[in-house]
Amino acid sequence: MKFTNGFWLMREGVRASYATEVRDLHVSADHFTAYASVKRIESRGDTLNSALITVECFSPAEGVIGVRLTHHAGKAHHGPDFVLPGDTPSAATVRREGTVTELATGPLTLRLDRAAPWALEFLDAHGRPLTTAGPKGTAFVTTAEGAHHMAAQLSLGVGENVYGLGERFTPFVKNGQTVDIWQADGGTSSEQAYKNIPFYLSSRGYGVFVNHPGKVSFEVGSESVGQVQFSVEDQTLEYYVVAGPTPKDVLTRYTALTGRPALPPAWSFGLWLTTSFTTPYDEATVTAFVDGMAERGIPLSVFHFDCFWMREYQWSDFQWDPETFPDPAGMLARLKERGLKISMWINPYIAQKSTLFAEGLAGDYLVKRPNGDVWQWDLWQPGMALVDFTNPEARTWFQNRLRPLLAQGVDCFKTDFGERVPTDVVWHDGSDPERMHNYYTHLYNQTVFELLLKERGMGEAVLFARSATAGGQQFPVHWGGDCWASFEAMAESLRGGLSLSLSGFGFWSHDIGGFEGTPDPAVFKRWLAFGLLSSHSRLHGNESYRVPWEFGEEAVDVARRFTELKHRLMPYLYGSAVEARATGVPVMRPMLLEFPEDPACRTLDRQYMLGPDLLVAPVFSADGEVEVYLPAGEWTHLLTGETVSGPVWRREVHGFDSLPLYVRPGTVLPMGADEQRPDGDWLQDLTLLVTPGTVDRTVTVPDTRGETGAVYRVVRTGGEVRATTDDTDRPFRLRLVGGGSAEGRTEVAVPAPH
Repeated sequence: MKFTNGFWLMREGVRASYATEVRDLHVSADHFTAYASVKRIESRGDTLNSALITVECFSPAEGVIGVRLTHHAGKAHHGPDFVLPGDTPSAATVRREGTVTELATGPLTLRLDRAAPWALEFLDAHGRPLTTAGPKGTAFVTTAEGAHHMAAQLSLGVGENVYGLGERFTPFVKNGQTVDIWQADGGTSSEQAYKNIPFYLSSRGYGVFVNHPGKVSFEVGSESVGQVQFSVEDQTLEYYVVAGPTPKDVLTRYTALTGRPALPPAWSFGLWLTTSFTTPYDEATVTAFVDGMAERGIPLSVFHFDCFWMREYQWSDFQWDPETFPDPAGMLARLKERGLKISMWINPYIAQKSTLFAEGLAGDYLVKRPNGDVWQWDLWQPGMALVDFTNPEARTWFQNRLRPLLAQGVDCFKTDFGERVPTDVVWHDGSDPERMHNYYTHLYNQTVFELLLKERGMGEAVLFARSATAGGQQFPVHWGGDCWASFEAMAESLRGGLSLSLSGFGFWSHDIGGFEGTPDPAVFKRWLAFGLLSSHSRLHGNESYRVPWEFGEEAVDVARRFTELKHRLMPYLYGSAVEARATGVPVMRPMLLEFPEDPACRTLDRQYMLGPDLLVAPVFSADGEVEVYLPAGEWTHLLTGETVSGPVWRREVHGFDSLPLYVRPGTVLPMGADEQRPDGDWLQDLTLLVTPGTVDRTVTVPDTRGETGAVYRVVRTGGEVRATTDDTDRPFRLRLVGGGSAEGRTEVAVPAPH
């Protein structure tokens, strides 16, 4: 929230009280608390009729420093709160020397000097300032309406960029923006967001997490241009500064604190095809789609049934429409006989016509108004109510209504919605409605994910979720929501996905071809390449189908080509997925994540790294013209074998069957032989593509369970390359780029994936 009127004045009726000097300091071995007056104290009389801000400084985990600002501590706390799996006692130490007190943990130090003007200074491992809460950095603010806000400001250095804050479709670099952390169903073409995460990452190598699940307002250089301000309407504000020094280190520490993503099953990385939303469909339609994909040689992994698998006006009752699907169990069995996994659309809203409404009413499972009435409205579904996931019995009830679908053969759920959560309600556990608005989606997705863990087991649980808050990365996968069928919306979607990846989310997808409207064939074909070079890939629309042949035979060829390519890349992609599970580093990575020292990479939002070693630049034009930046080194185009020396900006022109897809210098890229499925035996006839610059590289290829499958070591000595492996049972091939000779059980060739 903006409080000022320019630099000098406050807005009418707004009064700010800033921490000014330390009046008392309580120090323990691993934390300290400062009591800061909000004015200069010249005499004892100045201590009367004034306020103190209590500033508690502590460390919830190694390399993370927490600051808790409190004005009035007597406000009742009703929750919810973020659950932080990594919140454990850390190896923090407090040092005092003269007027200076320092709290140190890992490479991060917080410094407070009682003799200087108020400032909380955060230092890196070399003692250099990262950011500072200066003279106006610690405050409480009251408005003319009587609202009370706690506010903090952290300084921005010259040239410092801010990223993240969830899946935001506004400019990738957040400097100059005002961002409210508040869930909304606003599509991909507005400042609203489905996934709001109160965490930002700085190009200077640190991150900031505001530990508040309700509305957090961020002014990223947009009120005081040299500061990031964040505020909450509350009596307490808690934030964590997360150390680097690299952006990857920041994400590793942040996700250790808030939760690492689960590893999605290997089959989920294949192509998903849906019925689309309002299009007419029945079993004959579904069969025709599946047959059509098979007849055209396009491998298909997952079939998804969207909303109208249930009867109209009855979402959600989790009952098949008997007129459209008279034999659902038989249909699912027939689909599964063809090797397909099944996904079903659900949401947490219960229409009044649904039989579950009466059950929910009787069981006290629905959210209520303060007067005891069930909260209802007619938007989306007539008389719709909301499941109260703060009630453990309601969570069990919801899970039990999904179990019959799993018994029929359903493998996963698309957990749609979860953003339009009212605040004029009373929750079963007494939660604060404002804090619950954002947090509701976490309970919703957690409820469904935990059911899948129980019924399908670890390694098989996967969602296709739209909304999320901090910690939601634990329940993958998330997709970008309702985008238009245009090149502009395709670029918007990518910006959102890259912002989400810098907010701790390891896996992300989007609707290939766009959701709203029918894409031009050129848009569809370009989006196919982008979608199949994302962590997860789904064909989905609103009022029109997304089967490739609806957009011409060339679209069929493009779909086949890139689906087969993704399958061949699975040994590499699943290795990146295993890395995301272990470290929190996402599969789809903004360029700055891999090249933080390259200034040219800090603003790039139309290209990305897929895993550590593949650079992807989607084409956002019908004519195929695209700009791409290659950092230093000799890059290899995966589809052509062409090598290009960087750093360089290139303007290229690509047909629909191509795009800039470059292998990083010094890479050993594992590629499988099976083009037909994402979860085959990758280690059988594996190919290791060795690019220029490779000297000594060890590559671990997982199996489809995420366990270590085989380890390969590739060493270049002069012009000779040698490869060894601990897997002595299965042969592999070595492909060299740029010439040279190879030794071992290898074949030598230029790269030729297709």
